[in-house]
Amino acid sequence: MINLLHSIGYLLIIVTTISCTNSGIEQSEAHSHSHDLTKEAFSIEGLVDEIKTVPDSIIEYLHAQHHSHKVLERRTVPQGYESREMKYWKEYAADLDELPVINPGPGEYVHVMEGYKNGYQNLVIGITETFPGGAPPMHTHKGEESHVLLEGKILYALGDTLFTIEAPYIINIPPMIPHAFKNIGDKTANLIVIFPTNVWKYDVLDYFPFEEEDFE
Repeated sequence: MINLLHSIGYLLIIVTTISCTNSGIEQSEAHSHSHDLTKEAFSIEGLVDEIKTVPDSIIEYLHAQHHSHKVLERRTVPQGYESREMKYWKEYAADLDELPVINPGPGEYVHVMEGYKNGYQNLVIGITETFPGGAPPMHTHKGEESHVLLEGKILYALGDTLFTIEAPYIINIPPMIPHAFKNIGDKTANLIVIFPTNVWKYDVLDYFPFEEEDFE
């Protein structure tokens, strides 16, 4: 009887140990999964340096008609990648890994699809990887723009207005209106930005509307 009780006690110790171990693994996996939500969802191996040019008097005059901020620079995407010939069906589909990636600001990367390189007549699309706390600089575009977000929470600066909006949403950003946004959610936001133009181009301004914080 004593031996039997010892055996039962020994088995209980083993079961308890295994249960605790499995619980630890599950917690570890859950933590790992949660942490991954703050990282990039897509590859950023195609990262390129943006082309930055000093604005001329014409650009400065154009901006002066719409707002009071100074223009620091104009940014575009390098032209060092091939245009699609649009002969086969595969050339009508752009894999994100094939697109150039830019880093407009701390905690944000953008996969850029420029229309003139991909068979479009008048369309540019960007898909962002905006980490929690990430934000682009305050900037403008010559044409109108639309933002689409299916999941996440974003703080916007649109002109002189600050507001918070939670996905799903579509936002209309008029031409030449200074704007920026900041991911205030707890995981990466994949914002889709759409322009009725064929070239990715924006002007960075000397004003940042959000609190200056180091991105972690």
